[in-house]
Amino acid sequence: MTTEKIDNVSITTQANVYFDGKCISHGFTLADGTKKSVGVILPATLAFNTGAAEIMECVGGACEYKLAGSDSWLTSSAGESFSVPGNSKFDIRVAPGFEAFHYICHFA
Repeated sequence: MTTEKIDNVSITTQANVYFDGKCISHGFTLADGTKKSVGVILPATLAFNTGAAEIMECVGGACEYKLAGSDSWLTSSAGESFSVPGNSKFDIRVAPGFEAFHYICHFA
């Protein structure tokens, strides 16, 4: 199931812009203090480092991702998610000509 709406949040209005605008996100905090971000990745191949563990939920478009230590690219599309360990890294790519990857990042 894809998350379509999140109620009762405090949002940071200043966007986080990464990789010359290829990834743009906004952080938000739920009423219980849980932190998340919502964003979009445009066609590109990007490398991210993690502090906390993350669950990347795809809410639109699709991407391929490769976790640290793996040679395999896996696909995630709307309604799917993938987990990234804390203090790790992952590569993510959206092919040129494809719809942007829209996501919610759930921090552990």
